[in-house]
Amino acid sequence: MEQEVITLLSSREIEKMRRAGKLAAQLLNHLEPFVKPGVSTLALNDEAERWTQAHGAKSAPLGYNGFPKSICTSVNEVVCHGIPNAKQILKDGDIINIDVTLIVDGYHGDTSKMYFVGEPSPLAKRLVEVTDKCRQLGMDAVKPGARIGDIGAAIQEYAESQGFSVVQDFVGHGISHIFHTAPQIPHYGKRGTGKKLRPGMVFTIEPMINEGTWEVEVMSDKWTALTKDRKLSAQCEHTIAVTPTGYEILTQA
Repeated sequence: MEQEVITLLSSREIEKMRRAGKLAAQLLNHLEPFVKPGVSTLALNDEAERWTQAHGAKSAPLGYNGFPKSICTSVNEVVCHGIPNAKQILKDGDIINIDVTLIVDGYHGDTSKMYFVGEPSPLAKRLVEVTDKCRQLGMDAVKPGARIGDIGAAIQEYAESQGFSVVQDFVGHGISHIFHTAPQIPHYGKRGTGKKLRPGMVFTIEPMINEGTWEVEVMSDKWTALTKDRKLSAQCEHTIAVTPTGYEILTQA
């Protein structure tokens, strides 16, 4: 098995990541008032692309391995990589994850958040709250000397204690001037396993938490991933850097 090489970023590179991450977080905030019943996911995409260009950045997903749009819009039972579409109209009670990655000065800011369309069901609301806490617990496991498995274990233990499941087919990833690189960050696992965390490592933590089974199916478009049982899924994502004392969130507005 090939040994994966994890690049440690310099303080100068992390500053570039911070700038890209801040702009990505600002984009998610900008999109919030547009997320309402009657709006198409394509309209959200087009507004995101307009805003990105106006701020001198580039949308990393656009054309990445053939992905056709600027953002991912994953509604209800879509786990991730939902493709914005003119025919997909948001309706009251939907939940949607918007995942954005901006390139600023060659470096990537990758983040996503959940939005409620109108009034969500109590179950949908609880799923989103648990997913957000899973991301926080995963980040709180990050410090020099900890292991990658500690992150996934913290997430999995909490999600399953709440009656939900953790998607295993998609994981967090290292990120820098490269969109996806080593290390992989599973959102499930055992404490004390995996690579040791070191200052300068930068990666995403982006748990996908499902109402029912953790299993997913990818549609014929080769991108859109759905829960196998078509029950709800939620995802929250930050890009973080390992610091000498713990971690720093790089995707904050």
